Amino acid sequence: MNRPRPGLDRRQFLQRLAAAGLLTVPGAGVLSACATGGGGPTTSAQGDVSAQNPLGVAADAPLDVVIFNGGYGEDYAKSHQELYKGRYPGANIKHTATTQIAQEMQPRFVSGNPPDVLDDSGAQKIEYATLVSEGQLADLAPLLDAPSWDDPNVKVRDTLLPGVIEQGTFGDKFLALNYVYETYAIWYSKPLFEQRGWQIPTTWDEMMALCAQIKAAGISPFAYGGTNAADYVLDLNLGAAIKQGGMDVVRKIDNLEPGSWTQDTVLAATQGVEQMVRDGYFMPGSEGLKHTEAQTAWTEGRAAFYVSGSWLENEMKTIAPPDFGMAMAPVPVLDAGSAMPPTALRTQPAEAFMVPARAANVNGGMEYLRIMLSKEGAGKFAELTASVPGVKGATDGIQKTPALASLSEGLDAAGSNVFSWQFRTWYTPYSTLLKTELGNLLAGRTDAAGFLSAMQAETDKLAADASVTKYRR
Repeated sequence: MNRPRPGLDRRQFLQRLAAAGLLTVPGAGVLSACATGGGGPTTSAQGDVSAQNPLGVAADAPLDVVIFNGGYGEDYAKSHQELYKGRYPGANIKHTATTQIAQEMQPRFVSGNPPDVLDDSGAQKIEYATLVSEGQLADLAPLLDAPSWDDPNVKVRDTLLPGVIEQGTFGDKFLALNYVYETYAIWYSKPLFEQRGWQIPTTWDEMMALCAQIKAAGISPFAYGGTNAADYVLDLNLGAAIKQGGMDVVRKIDNLEPGSWTQDTVLAATQGVEQMVRDGYFMPGSEGLKHTEAQTAWTEGRAAFYVSGSWLENEMKTIAPPDFGMAMAPVPVLDAGSAMPPTALRTQPAEAFMVPARAANVNGGMEYLRIMLSKEGAGKFAELTASVPGVKGATDGIQKTPALASLSEGLDAAGSNVFSWQFRTWYTPYSTLLKTELGNLLAGRTDAAGFLSAMQAETDKLAADASVTKYRR
């Protein structure tokens, strides 16, 4: 297996950003790399290691935290910073909340002055594979092996929900704490469905029959945000395919195997989406909408379903009617002979928090993550965002909103029947490709075979490219 190259070469990093389409800051061209050379890790603040300070935090060292100000907002981060300040009152904390992660952070990485904690998320994130391959991220193994904030006899790693460590591991290093235990599902208004007498489908045939009823009632079955979030709909076809065929389906895709995108279940599920397009089950005009615009149309009752992650309620809390009653349902299986039960869910740990390798306060950055994973820190996140962090028992005892209550019930019903995919995290080209090709499929410009052919072509290209770091599950 290829390994990420250690250290920072400024020219290489700029070239990677440019190739990924991320080098968009005025004046930050690739040729500017000639101005200065690379270098090794900078000196990071160090404190004495003790039972109360297992990571050796310098108590008075400043802490620089950058948060993606998206669906989860920034209030939860401020509460975590208050906890840090309570333990280290001499530390000055700089809080930055932005949606323009790549544009604002890439110059800092290039100059060797990254923040101590970075929430690298959103449409404008720096692709994880780029940061990993250029050795920009600190190994978070000391965090996993440190005692938890709440119990010195329990390691941090033992407080995490299944999949959190796997999702943030590249090769043999844990480099990203995907803090939110995001669950991807089909979302709907429970009062609307109760009023109409509509039953949540568990199989694809049931869903198609329900879509026909919904359309006959003058409501579009589904809406989607075509300008920036057509890829949300991937959960319909790929989710159904995995539930039907089992985990081997997604392992082949993640491992870049030949023919992985043309497996029978993937083809059948994608043909199902193609049929939905032909039958007019997606809201007209969705292609020209941003995700927030499509979500607004959905909360206005113009569509019955919306495919998204568990951040949805928090993102729409100031827009959705108070009595909307947001609830989730698992993606249907193709038929009753599925390898996984209809209750199975995609739970993809997300919202990647990282500690840059050249940060001025690496230990403080890891300590900040340890605080985020405490019972108080995780509970505060759940309370403020109506979402589940990747920490065991985080939602115990808190008052749940309708969507969070539905989500908790869904996760309980799923039990160990959860799945995820890694190919989008490991390989940068898929992010743009999925938006483009799913957009084409949903707009009727291509069919299932064309979509899957494009995905397989990219997979074969990546598999054959010796310069691309490969990962396996």
